[in-house]
Amino acid sequence: MKKIEFSKEAKAAIVSRIRRYFETELDQPIGALPAEFLLDFFAEEIGANYYNQGLRDAHAALLKKMEDLAEDIYLLEREEKNKVAGP
Repeated sequence: MKKIEFSKEAKAAIVSRIRRYFETELDQPIGALPAEFLLDFFAEEIGANYYNQGLRDAHAALLKKMEDLAEDIYLLEREEKNKVAGP
């Protein structure tokens, strides 16, 4: 699997949110570098779990759309004239 990477701007925003979380929820300030290391750790260790769940969700959504499309196509069918009845 390809390594999970963020743009410079996205990484800075995530690091900022990590720092804010530590400050407000844990009452423990954390520096930018430790917050960045924490982000890298989580991306490497559990990022695949979130990625795979996203793929499963996308797959389920696609299957639902395909079912809807199949139903729409069925509703467009017209009765065939001179259809030979089965044996």
